Amino acid sequence: MLLSGVAVLLLAHVVLPDAHRAEALGGVGVPSFSHRTPRGLQGTRQACENEGEVVPPHLINIQDINCFTCMCQSGFVECKKALNCPSMEGCHMKLLEPQGGCCKEVCKGCLHEGQLHASGTEWRDPRDPCRTLRCEAGVLTESALQCYTPCHEPVPPASGQCCPTCAGCQINGQTVTDERNVTIPEDPCLKCHCERGGRMTCVKRSCPVLQCPEGARRPPGLGECCPKCIGQRPVMEPPQGICMLAKDVHRSGDTWSPDHCTHCKCTNGTSVCRRQTCPVLECAAQHTTHGQCCPKCQPVDLKRNATCTIAGHTYKDGESWRLGPCKSCLCHQGQVRCAVQMCPACPTGFKEERHPGECCQRCVESDGVCAVFGDPHYKTFDGKFYSFQGSCKYQLATDCVGKNFSIRVTHDSRHTKTSSWTKTISLKMGELKVNLGQKMRVKVNGKRIEPPYHLSDKLFVNKTDESVRVHTHLGVGILWDGYSFAEVYVPTKYKGHMCGLCGDFNGNSRNDFVTRRGRPVQDADKFGTSWRVGGVKACTRPHEDLTHTPQCQQPAMHKRNFRRCEPLKTHPFAACHRKVNFMTYFKACMVDMCECPTGRCYCESFTAYAHECQRLGVPLRKWRSATGCVPGWAFQRRGLPSSRLH
Repeated sequence: MLLSGVAVLLLAHVVLPDAHRAEALGGVGVPSFSHRTPRGLQGTRQACENEGEVVPPHLINIQDINCFTCMCQSGFVECKKALNCPSMEGCHMKLLEPQGGCCKEVCKGCLHEGQLHASGTEWRDPRDPCRTLRCEAGVLTESALQCYTPCHEPVPPASGQCCPTCAGCQINGQTVTDERNVTIPEDPCLKCHCERGGRMTCVKRSCPVLQCPEGARRPPGLGECCPKCIGQRPVMEPPQGICMLAKDVHRSGDTWSPDHCTHCKCTNGTSVCRRQTCPVLECAAQHTTHGQCCPKCQPVDLKRNATCTIAGHTYKDGESWRLGPCKSCLCHQGQVRCAVQMCPACPTGFKEERHPGECCQRCVESDGVCAVFGDPHYKTFDGKFYSFQGSCKYQLATDCVGKNFSIRVTHDSRHTKTSSWTKTISLKMGELKVNLGQKMRVKVNGKRIEPPYHLSDKLFVNKTDESVRVHTHLGVGILWDGYSFAEVYVPTKYKGHMCGLCGDFNGNSRNDFVTRRGRPVQDADKFGTSWRVGGVKACTRPHEDLTHTPQCQQPAMHKRNFRRCEPLKTHPFAACHRKVNFMTYFKACMVDMCECPTGRCYCESFTAYAHECQRLGVPLRKWRSATGCVPGWAFQRRGLPSSRLH
């Protein structure tokens, strides 16, 4: 089947017996084996060929399909809500019978001045920029912003703004970078923001009134301002005019005070609560009088406490010092006041790069990574998954523009009828040639070497128990486990310059299948065969039929293979499931086990999945011991009989 000139294989339709439950899963579809989720969603996933391709709705059999967008991700069609339906986590007013619409689970909103606001939304009063309103599960919290000016000559607020600004982004000795935030450890509800151009605004907000009872609240963590609700509470829509708050029910017009800072009134079925925001105190010693809302500074002897002594060091009044690139402190009338700069996370496709003396990491574009594993399964630089069982030598990744380097891969059939595995990887860079063979053997220009090894400043070879790593002065690198798993790294300067089985590295996975002659194709075998190098002598199965892939037809074999591959779905890989879709690797594992000379080919998919997780910041430290896939597993005594098909 062709989608805009791109091939997509539809294995089956997604069956959605209960559309009211789909959005709770964040997507639809389950593995291709028959399965029912705890929430009642069942069906089979649809395989696809092109990473990032949008799948037209008419090809997917889902009730309320217009509420979903479907896209090819990691080899499978993933469908998500077209609308960004909010998470129900922490909602203690989840309506059991919501009205129509794409979001079948709804947290009760708030009615304010005739307009319904969704739970989780916040806005400012257009008549008063210092007054904020926030809706949380049927509770509307109104509060005033408290401004804080850590400078002697603040600039008055501009029209439509609440707080004045300070020239120069510095607070308590900490210099803040443009477009970054800084917090005060003693008062995490105070946030200062450095605007572009070097002006800083500091604002303190009050916490929203929570719908959940005390026992369902998580206290604020380190650096957090407010407690949060945990869990969910499904409820029927209360009768018109009735308000619910925690465990209490209030009639329209009722007033009450949950605490000394808050006064509430039931208005049109919404608990409208006005909460006082306490001012920022410039003192460490504080106390709150019984019956009062806000703390006050305790009186101190300024003459006796004009200096600050910390860890044996004495600082004068007004003196500041650094406790690291992100934290500084100031001695103010005998009180230590500190500030901590906050660093945003890097977006997808970028990696952290830290420099000495700098507080926040720099976000630089990630290198291109191409992976090959198992009966060879490839993930190109641009994220396209495909399988190619050719048993010859092929161009893996080459700089086709500058001709600075080329990397080749040799496939070995290992005496099977339809399968093959990576046997060797070779790198050619000018007059230099590096060969990576089985059992992590390394040759440089034809001579066997033992890592660690380096050749002037052009080549570095290191070795661990798990792999050999090759680094070059071009920034190109190879990781090889000595059996069949390999990763190729190329820096972003080669974007759009690459060719071979790893694709062109142009950021678009849909055009990765381009042959050596520059012709786009849809078939993985035609694409792979076009990149063959060397003669027939480089092939271990010269007369092969690539139209037949390994098949597990015996039920007992399929059941055993499922059991061997199942750890990918559970412990010890569960920590990474939200980052990396395990189903592509599970499917590859099932294929590999169908024609497996060692009986332990599941280790190859496990290895590839663990490396992908590691690269995305989710280390899986105990997966090898839990699965038995210890380094060198392929060369140990076989624990299972051969699974060849005849």
